[in-house]
Amino acid sequence: CNLSVAEGMAGARITNLQKAGRPLVLPMQLTVAPQSGVQLRTKGTSSPGERLSQSKSMVLQDSDMHQKATPISRHRRNQSQHGVPGAGASGTSVDLRPQGEYLNKAKISEGGKKQRKNWTSTWVVLNADQLTFYKESKQEALANLKPGCKADGVDLFGAQIDWTTEKSSRKNVLQITTNTGSEYLLQADSYATIGKWHDAIKKTVNSLSTGSGGLVGSGKPKLRRSSSTECLPRHSSLPAYGSGSPSPKQGGMVYRRSLNMFSSSKLRHSVSDSADKSGVKSRLKKFIIRRPSMKTLQEKGLIKDRVFGCHLLTLCEREGTTVPSFVKLCLETVERRGLSVDGIYRVSGNLATIQKLRFMVDQEEELDLDASQWEDIHVVTGALKLFFRELPEPLFPFRFFELFVEAIKTKDLRQKVQALKKLIHQLPRPNLDTMTLLFGHLQRVLTCSTKNLMSSQGVSIVFGPTLMWPKMECGNMAFNMLYQNQIVELVLMESREIFNLDK
Repeated sequence: CNLSVAEGMAGARITNLQKAGRPLVLPMQLTVAPQSGVQLRTKGTSSPGERLSQSKSMVLQDSDMHQKATPISRHRRNQSQHGVPGAGASGTSVDLRPQGEYLNKAKISEGGKKQRKNWTSTWVVLNADQLTFYKESKQEALANLKPGCKADGVDLFGAQIDWTTEKSSRKNVLQITTNTGSEYLLQADSYATIGKWHDAIKKTVNSLSTGSGGLVGSGKPKLRRSSSTECLPRHSSLPAYGSGSPSPKQGGMVYRRSLNMFSSSKLRHSVSDSADKSGVKSRLKKFIIRRPSMKTLQEKGLIKDRVFGCHLLTLCEREGTTVPSFVKLCLETVERRGLSVDGIYRVSGNLATIQKLRFMVDQEEELDLDASQWEDIHVVTGALKLFFRELPEPLFPFRFFELFVEAIKTKDLRQKVQALKKLIHQLPRPNLDTMTLLFGHLQRVLTCSTKNLMSSQGVSIVFGPTLMWPKMECGNMAFNMLYQNQIVELVLMESREIFNLDK
């Protein structure tokens, strides 16, 4: 009975509203026969709380126009679409971006400059055009009464994403490289988790590269901030405040003008840069052409040939001797106050002092090796060894290296000594005379072996690689060094026979 009364009242209200030409909104609990022209949207739940928050509207169907009139309700709750399948299906799609989640993040490069890899657990959020990193989720920040979460954003426009196994020993690692050269690593223990993020970020990057401004179905594209603003003009071409809004045509002209100003400004910069570069190149070219040659400077006495690093034959010709003066001076100093020093030639001197002595010798300054600054005899011996190492061609010339090696391989000792003697006397005169003076000095060092504790083997180990080496490092270096030591040791032991020192 109550239902009949309610239906009668509803029918009367419908008739009155139809006469007045107003749309009808009825509660969901009432039902009307289909022939009355009223369509009700039903709801699948019967919960009283859900009825209050998710009640639906009923609309009046116009049978003559065959169109549905959209009801206009003054109550916001009557317009709710919660829980209705297919609501808003026209023009929208489901956002498949993953929600915020904790991932392991490491920043390995910023602007092309490598950084120390430091893994941290980070709350990652994927937006329409960037990836944002938080130290913690917003819920945890609110729970801890923190004012907010400091974010670190990564622009995905023009970025590259790929799996990597070279940048980290961890598994399930993907690398994000931005268009500015920064590199990030993301990792999760679960492949399903990191794979979901890989696909979502990849989809976002692809959509940005095609100009959609975000994920597919996200709506209208977004305006992007230009990454280079240094070429923008200082004064804007837009009208000032209060001058009136421009017409669409004027607005388009202003927009094109701003683009032209940007392009022309950039063009002016590039033209000026190229002009500056060409000017610098031309000035450098003229300076180099006008610069005098090394030979001219040497003839004028402005540049003198150095002693260290000079060819032995050239140095002797310049000094008018067959033995360099610096070699004679060093050998005399060692024989005067260093023959009995423990570890002579084996112990190294102070490198800074040796370089200072070298500089003075190259500048041809007056040199007194008995001065207090050269008191350490190991500085003098170190400078002598450095002189022989700095020779462009060793004391045993390159073309004789293989011949000396073949001679040292001879089984018979007497034949071996005679072969070495024959080769040594075929050397150029400066090499022969310098070698004779040096090995005679080393013989006197060995006579004091009880004091300086230097044996023939120890001296050969020091002077083997110093006096001879191959022109090209080929073959086994260990064998070459062994042959060098054996040759120098045999020449040292048989120096009286080879150099005729007794005569």
